[in-house]
Amino acid sequence: MEKLFDCLTCQSLTAAMSSTSQKHRNFVAEPMGDKLVTALAGIGDTLGQRLEDKGFDKAYVVLGQYLVLKKDEELFHDWLKDACGANAKQRKDCSNCLKEWCDAFL
Repeated sequence: MEKLFDCLTCQSLTAAMSSTSQKHRNFVAEPMGDKLVTALAGIGDTLGQRLEDKGFDKAYVVLGQYLVLKKDEELFHDWLKDACGANAKQRKDCSNCLKEWCDAFL
């Protein structure tokens, strides 16, 4: 029975990992440190530059905004759309990345 549980747990983890990008998995795998804003899942060069132009140059600065908004996904999505023009998938990828990082490190 224990081997079955281990196998099911492994399958669940594999399924969860396949639904996130490598960028997401890399980001949540370690402390944030001084990572650039473009290290966040959903934030590429174009959105990253737009955020940098508004003073959000590091991932921890965007995390700060996420926390100021009390980790409210809808509020964060609205902010990210207004701040850099992120589309729905980009907003979801970024907020999921920050949520998972917070769950692991805060």
